[in-house]
Amino acid sequence: MKNFIQTIKNIFSIEDLRIRILNTLGFLLIYRLGSFVTLPGVDSVALEQLKGDPEGLAGLINIFAGGAFSRASIFALGIMPYISASIVMQLLGMAVPHFQRLQREGDSGRKKINQYTRMLTVVVTLLQAPGYIASQIPKEAINENISMFWLSSMIILTAGTMFIMWLGEKITDRGIGNGISLIIMIGIIANLPVAFIQEFVARLENQGGGLVILLIELVVLFLIIVVSILLVQGTRKIPVQFAKKIVGNKQYGGVRQYIPLKVNAAGVMPIIFAQAIMFIPLTIAGFAQSESMSGFVATFSDYTGFWHNFTFALLIIVFTYFYTAITINPNQMADDMKRNGGFIPGVKPGKKTAEFIDNVMSRITLPGSIFLAFVAILPAFATKAGINAQFAHFYGGTSLLILVGVVLDTLQQIESHLLMRHYDGLMKTGRIKGRNVANSAVSYAG
Repeated sequence: MKNFIQTIKNIFSIEDLRIRILNTLGFLLIYRLGSFVTLPGVDSVALEQLKGDPEGLAGLINIFAGGAFSRASIFALGIMPYISASIVMQLLGMAVPHFQRLQREGDSGRKKINQYTRMLTVVVTLLQAPGYIASQIPKEAINENISMFWLSSMIILTAGTMFIMWLGEKITDRGIGNGISLIIMIGIIANLPVAFIQEFVARLENQGGGLVILLIELVVLFLIIVVSILLVQGTRKIPVQFAKKIVGNKQYGGVRQYIPLKVNAAGVMPIIFAQAIMFIPLTIAGFAQSESMSGFVATFSDYTGFWHNFTFALLIIVFTYFYTAITINPNQMADDMKRNGGFIPGVKPGKKTAEFIDNVMSRITLPGSIFLAFVAILPAFATKAGINAQFAHFYGGTSLLILVGVVLDTLQQIESHLLMRHYDGLMKTGRIKGRNVANSAVSYAG
């Protein structure tokens, strides 16, 4: 306890770190306050009575938006349109020569790509806003002219998403941690206390050993958190030997180091990407007129259903390979090793080294992606087991993985500030191995 208090004192004794933490808390507070501001023209009391708590995919999206989705807030669409636009820009960067050229231009090219991403975000939000209004806001809850309400709401929802995007960039620049990741995380955490209280009350009312069942649920949740940390931090170390050089009386090189290849090099980005794609059925539902189409979308949007989870898991596996291919470049790694006089024992430098690294990445990415997909669909099994739907979202899935990854990454950045100024880290033994779990939109598009 004494060490913990001393670490907190060290953190706030560093002026730059203290200002960054306070800036982060201030920006997140603005985001949370904005999530309670209802769209003009919506009767919030009538909306709550008519709709209640959203279920299925809408309930999952509501968790990411910190409840703003169900409250018809000005931030109802959250940051998902921004992420969707970033996915499109990533695809264009792989397929279109113009965007490939921009990616190679360094900072100037990255700035142009960011501008394209922001413009595309506006387009995506304008496309998603009508679907949200049609499917999530009953006409009985609207107390003004319908046509004017649609026009003003689409503009406000678009402005809300762009403002959240701006907040995320400011947190990244002037705060601690990754802005977009923290905004998603704070929306998830906002639902945890209410979800736990509901589960506690439900188990308390159960006369057949409800508290024992709750204790078992918490133990299982703890084990899942441990497994998620292992998934985030798991690495495959490839030994690299550097050639020995003798200059005068000094020896350079001749040491063995390791290339740590992440089992899950893509982090939670595949889940975030897949979640953005899964938003499409909800948008379609807002415009679907036929009963067959509505039935199909309803089945597909049921997050406990087979087809939803099968598609979700498949998208996660595909996006894991896709994002890993973008972030890990075996050819560049092989060239860097060769240039610095390094080689993998038993493997020829150059092309053979690149092929070796590529084969290793392929072998560890497959089980990593499958395990990631399994953890992502665990909440569906938890719900089927009788756990409260809101609390079940924290049994794995996007919520837990984002929480674990973002917390580790933020703590790692705080620890870096401490060590840089010759303070003890957050842990007396070992180091926190953080990672960029959900890069900002600048990193997405760049």
